[in-house]
Amino acid sequence: MLDRVRAAAGAAVKLAGAELPVVPERIPVLHFSDALELVGAPAEEPDLAPEHERALGKWAKTEFGSDFLAVEGYPAAKRPFYTHPQPGDPRWTNSFDLLFRGLELVTGGQRLHNHADYRTALAARGEDPARYEAYLEAMSHGMPPHGGFAIGLERWVSRLVGAENIRSVTLFPRDLHRVRP
Repeated sequence: MLDRVRAAAGAAVKLAGAELPVVPERIPVLHFSDALELVGAPAEEPDLAPEHERALGKWAKTEFGSDFLAVEGYPAAKRPFYTHPQPGDPRWTNSFDLLFRGLELVTGGQRLHNHADYRTALAARGEDPARYEAYLEAMSHGMPPHGGFAIGLERWVSRLVGAENIRSVTLFPRDLHRVRP
C-alpha cells in the first residue's frame, strides 16, 4: 500500500505534509497480557484504552524504531464468539490488533471452523443458538481453517497526515449534530 501511495500520490503526500512510515522487516509483536503490564494496566483489563495504545506506540518507536506494533492474544471475553481460542489457554484468542503510531489500525484473527465449536462457544457465553441459526447452519456444511482482518482506512489516513481528529479525513463525518450524510 505504501509503495503505491509513494508512486501514485507522492506530490499529494508532500503537499499534505504527511510522513509515510517505513514498514520494518518484522513488525514487533507483544502478547496482550504483556502489553497491559507494560502500560501499567490491571491484568483483568479486557481491552486496551486509547492512552494504552498511545503509550505502546511510543514504546514501539523507542524500542524498535517502528511505527507499527502487533498486539496478539486478546481475551476471549473481548472478542466475538467465533474467534478461535489459543491452544492450551482458552482465556486468550488467536487474534490481534495492529497499532499504527499509537492507534488501532487493523483488527483480525483466526476464526472457528468446526460446527460443534461454534455451539460450544455460544453456550459458554450464555447465548441462545437460535439467534444464530442461519450462521450456524451455513457453518454446518464445513469450513476450512480461516481468518480475517479489517483495516480502518480513515484511521490510516488520519495518522498519515497527522490529523488531530479523524473527522478531518472523513468524507461524511458524523457526530451528535450530523447523523446522515
